[in-house]
Amino acid sequence: MPDKIPFTADLIDSHCLIDVRTPLEFEEDHLPGAFNVPLLTNEERVEVGTIHKQVGPVQARRRALELTCGRYSAMVEQILAFAADRPVLVYCWRGGLRSNSVVMLLKLCGARAQQLIGGYKAYRHQVSAYFDECSFASRLIVIHGMTGIGKTTFITGLNREMWGVVDLEGVACHRGSAFGALGLAQSVSQKYFDTLLWEAFRHLPANLPIVLEGESRRIGKYYLPGRLYEVMAEACKIWCSASIETRIARLVEEYGHPEYRLDMLDSLDRIKKRLPGPRYDELKQSIIAWDVEKIARGLVIDYYDRMYYKQRLWKADLDLDFEDYSQAEAEMAGFYRRRISLM
Repeated sequence: MPDKIPFTADLIDSHCLIDVRTPLEFEEDHLPGAFNVPLLTNEERVEVGTIHKQVGPVQARRRALELTCGRYSAMVEQILAFAADRPVLVYCWRGGLRSNSVVMLLKLCGARAQQLIGGYKAYRHQVSAYFDECSFASRLIVIHGMTGIGKTTFITGLNREMWGVVDLEGVACHRGSAFGALGLAQSVSQKYFDTLLWEAFRHLPANLPIVLEGESRRIGKYYLPGRLYEVMAEACKIWCSASIETRIARLVEEYGHPEYRLDMLDSLDRIKKRLPGPRYDELKQSIIAWDVEKIARGLVIDYYDRMYYKQRLWKADLDLDFEDYSQAEAEMAGFYRRRISLM
């Protein structure tokens, strides 16, 4: 078995991935499924880096050895426990001394261990290249419609034997609107969002159309990576509709949780300037009184339908009625079969 190997996505499934970078580096982003077994702590890495810059590499390595040699045995045992007889793939920032030294330790102890060539940077380059190219094996179908229509519910409920599904808002932990953060938390970095999204696409069947929800370039604090937004804009687009009463009922079901009240007031404050006349005060009083149906109706009529899709500069390839999700899926399937037969 070679000591060093380049990154391929298959390694994620075949190897036990060990990230020997610091906890801070790991928290920002890491290979999917990797375990963090840091060779240096956050503070130690700063210290060693300072010595390397101000004194020289030899002195920095000697200091790193002094800091870490007492923990080698525990690290090896921890890694072997994580591995559970799988081959081990170790990586650091760019395939340097940290991962190389841990691989040598593991091999001395009889483990099947390899070093990732280029380290985390090589992996990150592949993720970035994937979204820069967006050369998906299957066609994209993008679902559009007004707020409260139930797009996410429809997408996540699709038959996975017929459709590949990527729940962009689920990955982002945000519903993509002014009140989209309620009950959710965007706690990871942009880089790790990219990783999670790459993982979602990686696991899709190659022979099924990919269904996503139409989004802006940004979902909460995260930006769609690479050319994904542009490719979605050029994809097959479906416009979905439902009655205002259905939309309000679906919003009440999703947002009607009393624990959202304070955050809802904060969200309302952020859109105050976009609400006509006295509507801000009326909506605020509805939230305080927790009249959820009145809140939903007011936001749909006076905010969402006034602000979103004001100018739709494209023609839908298909219009779907979302009153019945099952019927809508059947119509979408028939549309897709007809579309494929014409290609």
